[in-house]
Amino acid sequence: MSAILTRIAALAMMILPSAAAADDREPCIGLISSRDLPIHRAAMAPGEIGLTFIGHSTFVIESPGGIRAATDYNDYVRPREIPDIATMNHAHSTHYTNRPDPSIKHVLRGWNPLGGTARHDVTLGDMRVRNVATSIRDYGGGTERDGNSIFVFETAGLCVAHLGHLHHTLLPGHLKLLGRIDVVLVPVDGSWTLDLQGMMEVLTAINAPLIVPMHYFGPTTLNRFLEQARKSWPVEFSDRSSVVVSRATLPESPKVLVLPGQ
Repeated sequence: MSAILTRIAALAMMILPSAAAADDREPCIGLISSRDLPIHRAAMAPGEIGLTFIGHSTFVIESPGGIRAATDYNDYVRPREIPDIATMNHAHSTHYTNRPDPSIKHVLRGWNPLGGTARHDVTLGDMRVRNVATSIRDYGGGTERDGNSIFVFETAGLCVAHLGHLHHTLLPGHLKLLGRIDVVLVPVDGSWTLDLQGMMEVLTAINAPLIVPMHYFGPTTLNRFLEQARKSWPVEFSDRSSVVVSRATLPESPKVLVLPGQ
């Protein structure tokens, strides 16, 4: 019964994306490869994007044209190079900063400091970044509506979704706004974000070919997620923090790729 009540509470917390924000975006269709990515590569080859796990929930996503985006940009875990685009969520201080480098061209906050829903859709060079707002638990145990965002990075015909500090499962409206997702970066701690059962529901609904875990606190936390994930998908480990994602190959079914943080 408690599990049912937990799921009902999670559903109650979810907010349907505004109808005004919805559109009929073309789905991103792309293929995946796993060639290692040098950390300081200047730019990807045509059709390739770079994905580097910096640590915690921060990744660098690099387009073929050399545009770099850093996710959950904060004061504690940062890439060595200043990104062109920084996305942030504000559930905890390890996911945002009030002092972003002034040379960052676009600083995209997953919440609206003035209230209401944050809405982002920016294009820089050959990379487009947009968001789908989600809600979070506040420190008083309530719900902060549209308090964080899933950010979607579109480049080289691929869509990469960073789930941020996701606290609830997704409604059909969220999934419609996300569209086709090729790579999903997923928090797997199972407590500070969404519980593991709920996160498995989210991953099944998104159905991305490549699943990359983040936001875990050592082997114990990661292994709890992998134990559940192996019931549905194969799991691979990389000895490098970076991979290249391209249209070269596409897994016949989703798989999990574990990247070590830098």
